[in-house]
Amino acid sequence: MAAFRDMEEVSQGLLSLLGANRAEAQQRRLLGRHEQMVERLLETQDGAEKWLREILTAEKEVAQNLLDAKEQAHQGGVELRQLEAELQRASEEDARLKASLLYPFLHLTRELKELKEIEADLERQEKEVDEDTTVTIPSAVYVAQLYRRISKIEWDYECEPGMIKGIHHGPSVAQPIHLDSTQLSKKFISDYLWNLVDTEW
Repeated sequence: MAAFRDMEEVSQGLLSLLGANRAEAQQRRLLGRHEQMVERLLETQDGAEKWLREILTAEKEVAQNLLDAKEQAHQGGVELRQLEAELQRASEEDARLKASLLYPFLHLTRELKELKEIEADLERQEKEVDEDTTVTIPSAVYVAQLYRRISKIEWDYECEPGMIKGIHHGPSVAQPIHLDSTQLSKKFISDYLWNLVDTEW
């Protein structure tokens, strides 16, 4: 190194001066140069130490950053595996829910189709009944009115079960009818009622 060579030269110069008893001025000049060399050496040493400290600090920071990056990568890998596992579980749950919802939906669709068919059948039957009723009811009403005109009996439809009640409107007087069908035969009741009918037209 240049600084050590300069120092060696100065030392040799000093020795030669001391040995040869040279002038004091030259000694001062060499001592001043020696001091400068020592200062430069100390400054260089301080700079080298500072530079070395900076390098060591930078290396520590780089090493710490590298460790942090590795830890983050490892943590990211763990989180990624956890997310993949959660996604797999969610996919399985979604498939299970779809299957559990699809079966009742298909079942309900089939039931709805059957109900629509039943509804259509009921509407058809109701239409047929309505058509039959429009023909049957007027004729039934006509027959009931005809029986009433012939028999002149006004029936009591709110009497107790098994009792036959009503009023026969005869030619001169109204006669009440009160018969117990549980104690009288059907033939007797029929004959009794037909006997009330006026045969004179």
